[in-house]
Amino acid sequence: MSKIKSYFQESYHELVEKTTWPTWKELQKTAVLVAVSAVIIALLIFAMDRAISFVLGAFYDLF
Repeated sequence: MSKIKSYFQESYHELVEKTTWPTWKELQKTAVLVAVSAVIIALLIFAMDRAISFVLGAFYDLF
């Protein structure tokens, strides 16, 4: 039981004393970057899906 208590005490100490937390501005910049990246990746996947659908549709129309 003392090992578990020690683990939680050390974890708390590390989170409070040793961890550097980002500022509000850094969080906002990162959030915007993630949102923009997600939109770009979604658009790329959408474009690839449409292209593959078009190619397969044209291929199936041949038969």
